Amino acid sequence: MFRAGSAGSKVQKLVSRTGPGPASRPETDGKARLAQIVLPLDKILTGDCVEAMRALPEASVDLVFADPPYNLQLEGGLTRPDQSQVDAVDDDWDKFASFADYDRFTRYWLTAARRAMKPDATIFVIGSYHNIFRVGAILQDLGFWILNDIVWRKANPMPNFRGRRFTNAHETLIWASKSASAKNYTFNYEALKAGNEDRQMRSDWFFPICTGAERLKDEAGRKTHPTQKPEALLARILMAASRPGDVVLDPFFGSGTTGAVAKKLGRHFIGCERDPIYIEAARARIAATGPIHGGAFSTPPGKRQETRVAFASLVEAAMIAPGTLLFDEKRRHQAMVRADGALALGDIVGSIHKIGALAQGLPACNGWTFWHFDCEGERICIDDLRGQYREIAKTCQGA
Repeated sequence: MFRAGSAGSKVQKLVSRTGPGPASRPETDGKARLAQIVLPLDKILTGDCVEAMRALPEASVDLVFADPPYNLQLEGGLTRPDQSQVDAVDDDWDKFASFADYDRFTRYWLTAARRAMKPDATIFVIGSYHNIFRVGAILQDLGFWILNDIVWRKANPMPNFRGRRFTNAHETLIWASKSASAKNYTFNYEALKAGNEDRQMRSDWFFPICTGAERLKDEAGRKTHPTQKPEALLARILMAASRPGDVVLDPFFGSGTTGAVAKKLGRHFIGCERDPIYIEAARARIAATGPIHGGAFSTPPGKRQETRVAFASLVEAAMIAPGTLLFDEKRRHQAMVRADGALALGDIVGSIHKIGALAQGLPACNGWTFWHFDCEGERICIDDLRGQYREIAKTCQGA
């Protein structure tokens, strides 16, 4: 990756702060070309992240998670009121000569990541106030389309020891598609809502920072990586924007959180990292991680991915009879099912959606969830019938 250096290592000179040179000419050897199109699934690519991503097949990954250097611009050591030293991020890989240098670095790695993304892939970039606004502007300049900004609110942030600013208690994630025209990107809306007490998942997430047994440390008890992200954060991201079997690219692999979570959740990962200490720790961590049972992470198909069913099909299949009276959940409105699959509201005939909207005096209505009927003393939503119809259709197709 583009980061270089770790505590105690002197490899700053290896970092290209102005970006790599022109991409090498394509190989003419047939075997070499064949090797280039094979994805290095579940591997850590050693070296510069831009060069590593350029070697990947174009349009080959489903999701990118990037935790780039924040360019914290720390000057001197940071101490607590008792004069003890704060273990802050002061590694060489987080140091840049200027904002212009950081912007060039950001543009190079984002361009390489965008090339590797499939047309409907998305990217999450995490940062702090030091860098995230610059990253966001460059994302837009390169043609990405911002879908959301997400606030990770930390349950246990580091205090502001000098008392000169607000406690920095959050980080920001930008979620973006490859372009404004990408409409079929993965977003597991229904699964997220089901796990959130049937409420829409909000863009403010509350997690503790990485501590305890999850925090990787060396033999002396020092943090292996100063900015290790909690697995819960990565799990939310992967569950939201990928499916089992998808390929997740992490250009700044660090201690391997993305790889460990991907393995647990049945996704593939490709990591880029240049620091040998981080690589060794990540490999050991991932090797010790086992996948969870497939049924615990499989993503149910979203409503937009399910087979379309016409209400007339339910009538034709005798799942609901012509003449059946439909009503809303509170029985304020009523319409009759016609033999052709339309509904009648007095003298007005129309679809389940149109009649539902007219009955309420609204411009639109989801008739599937609005209309119900009585069957043997039980109130049934017609959307339940649609689900049964789909299951029957699957069974018939498999027969």
